[in-house]
Amino acid sequence: MDNIKKPEILAPAGNLEILKTAVIYGADAVYIGGEAFGLRAAAHNFDAKEMREGIEFAREHGAKVYVTANILAHNDDISGVKDYFNELKDIRPDAVIIADPGVFALAKEIIPEIPRHVSTQSNNVNYATFLFWQQMGAERVVTGRELSLQEIKDIRSNIPDDLEIETFVHGAMCMSYSGRCLLSNYMTGRDANRGACTHPCRWTYSLVEEQRPGEYMPVYENERGTFIFNSKDLCMIEHIPELLECGIDSFKIEGRMKTALYVASVVRAYRMAVDDYMEDPEKYRERIPFYMDEVNSCSRRKYTTGFFFEKAGVESMYYEAERTAPATYMGTVLEVTDDGKAVIEQKNKFFAGDTLEFITPKGDNRAVKILSIEDENGNEMESCPHPKQRLLLGTDVRLNAYDILRK
Repeated sequence: MDNIKKPEILAPAGNLEILKTAVIYGADAVYIGGEAFGLRAAAHNFDAKEMREGIEFAREHGAKVYVTANILAHNDDISGVKDYFNELKDIRPDAVIIADPGVFALAKEIIPEIPRHVSTQSNNVNYATFLFWQQMGAERVVTGRELSLQEIKDIRSNIPDDLEIETFVHGAMCMSYSGRCLLSNYMTGRDANRGACTHPCRWTYSLVEEQRPGEYMPVYENERGTFIFNSKDLCMIEHIPELLECGIDSFKIEGRMKTALYVASVVRAYRMAVDDYMEDPEKYRERIPFYMDEVNSCSRRKYTTGFFFEKAGVESMYYEAERTAPATYMGTVLEVTDDGKAVIEQKNKFFAGDTLEFITPKGDNRAVKILSIEDENGNEMESCPHPKQRLLLGTDVRLNAYDILRK
């Protein structure tokens, strides 16, 4: 194990709460979007104040923050990109993630002190491309999702050790080449390559035969129809050893549109899987069912290993139209009082007498019965019908702030 480098666990965050969640639950780094020029325009994203707070929080906990600026810029974007980079010059994230060569050149000119990473949107699928980006000043390149593990291993053996490789290991997969898709722009006028994707690849489609206009013929995959463009979600938690053998520096989790529950569960699972393997490969192998239970607890599609082991075909890439969501995100623990009660921000409705599972950063989840619920004014209530309210929970156990606090 001495010759294997421990990879970074890189988590997504669509807002400040989720950034803090990712860090507390084990992320070494978090990637976020500002209010413009990232590929998740529909996410809440970060204004300058939130970005500063998030970066400060991450650094206090030994983690890093990378900011995405990975749109494929049009002419009318360039002025705004310049202004944005001048703003980042003062905020000082740990890196910027860029896809467009012109945007990359502007970053090199305006914020040369901030490391530059090259996004998967740049279709990085060979070692010559990696070397090119290093010559341009990149410190890290994100692999295209079309690569096999052997191809990544070959890239590692043909580039310098100080050029880092980042690879997606978990989350949604795009049906297009490294995410470059025209469907959204064509069908809705919203450009996926400028952060406004409407995900038409996930809609239900029917066939129309030329001589029978108006007659719609579904192509059945199951009783709910067909999703002919759609991919299963990527999951590589059962293949940590193979990923490590490739010399990947950063394990990237997709999901800047996901909830805090999703990020906490998936980040923690990969954190424990990597740590367990580095400590003892046999311990990792024995705990694989536990890791899978963790990543299965979130809303997701069926899983695939993508292109890592072989070229992905219909059976491995297209999914039946079902989504699993075994767990419901009930709330976020804000603090624990001196007498062991939990102050939470409610996300979904629950009642006094219900048993909730508290998900802890250390992995020792616990079932807790809710004996009483109080609002912010101390009024006892059976339940709270409105989300995003602060509640005080009396429970059947004394809660420990160190174990569950996600502040």
